[in-house]
This record gives sequence, structure tokens and C-alpha cells, in this order.
Amino acid sequence: MPVTNDIYHFQNVNENNTSPPIILIHGAGGSHLSWTPELRRFTGKDVYAIDLPGHGKSEGHGEQTLSAYADRVAGWMTGLGLYRAFIVGHSMGGGIALELALRYPHLTLAIGLIASGARLPVAAELLAYTQNPSTYPSALEIIRRNAFSDNASPRLVDLAMQRLAENRPSVLHNDFHACDTFNFTEKLDSIRRPALVVCGAEDRMLPFRFSQFLASRIDKAELQIIQDAGHMLPQENGQELAEILGTYIKKLKSTT
Repeated sequence: MPVTNDIYHFQNVNENNTSPPIILIHGAGGSHLSWTPELRRFTGKDVYAIDLPGHGKSEGHGEQTLSAYADRVAGWMTGLGLYRAFIVGHSMGGGIALELALRYPHLTLAIGLIASGARLPVAAELLAYTQNPSTYPSALEIIRRNAFSDNASPRLVDLAMQRLAENRPSVLHNDFHACDTFNFTEKLDSIRRPALVVCGAEDRMLPFRFSQFLASRIDKAELQIIQDAGHMLPQENGQELAEILGTYIKKLKSTT
């Protein structure tokens, strides 16, 4: 099992690939399985989909700030010798990608911010319900109602929620706390790396205005909107997201 600096990663490496490595960072309570096979096994690309500490196959208890998660990811990248990567993060993972772009620019070629924001506010009831194992099912039900678009298949939703329920309540609570206290608003002007911002038109957890703000404040940012998509873009719209990322990578190669 590939583990470096206590972080597990799923990898898809192609010997003849000349594109930058892609690193996929999941959102709160997620794992490498939060990305569909189209994304994890990106044709012709070197892809590393990680499990953050305390998630999936990675041991530990997670972190309580996104900057601490960024430090752990940076240590993992350095341990593997991964530099100038295209770092793609979903929701909380997008916040981690922002921290990496600012504080570890030598590791970051560009960032992909998927259904994310400069702030990642969490509903008070979610913070409260994830504090207690007895109310954890109520938190999961709120997520089920709000994280997916109306077009998501019931089977997909059931599988995603089953995986989320496998988290210890404390892990998801700490993730939500880290998101709720995250505020990168005044730092966006300092990002010097290109950014691809992608959002779902039906995102009820982080509506379009969050992505629009990112794109307006990051100097080299491109905004893409996926119609009929909710917050869980990497699971609901993996194929379309892979196509968007593939097109963006071609642009990166032509400018680097």
C-alpha cells in the first residue's frame, strides 16, 4: 500500500507522460474514492489521489486547520519528489490547494478549485450534529439533502453517503471546523499561480458566488460552470470534469 509521510495515495502513472503530475485532494470527510475512475485514472496523465490524514486508508486523526493539512500534503509531495504539480482540490481540498499555492509555490504549477471558495462556511447545525455520535445520522441526512443536484442518481447518492458514514464523527467534525474557520479572502491577491475554478450551477452548499469571487480575485483564474450539477462535482460529473481538466492541462503545457 503506497504510504508516504503517513499519507496513502492511489496513483496512475504513465511512463510516456509529459504533462505535470495531477494531485487530487478530496473534501471534508472524503477519500481518494471521492474522485470517479475517470479522474483517478486520467488517460495519459500521472495522477495521485490522496487520503488526507485520518481519512480513507491514511491513519491518524486529521487536522483542525487547512494550513495544517497543507503542511502535511507538502511533506508528502516532498517525500515523493513531486514538484510543480497541478493541484486539484474539491471543497475543503480547494482551500488546501490555495494554502499550497501561497506557501509552497515551488510545489505548485497551477491549482484547480472545484466547488470551493476563499471562505468555506459550514451550517451551525452540521457543526453541532457532528460533535455527538448520537446526532451524527442527522448531520448525514442534512448533507444528503444539500450536497447533490436533483439530477444525481439515487444509487450514486447512496454510495457517497455510505462512504461518508464510514468516517469517525470526530474526523468529519474537525474537517467542518477547519472549513468554517478558514478565511483566505485577503490572501487571494497574493496567489501567483494559474487557477481553474469549476462550480456546479445547482450547488446549494457553496453557491456560484463563492466560485465567482475566487475567479475575480485570483489574477490568473479561469471560471467554468457545469450545469445541472451540485456540490459533489467529482462524483456526479466526473467525466465532464475530466474533460475540463484535460483541456486546461493542454493550456498549461503551452504556456510553461
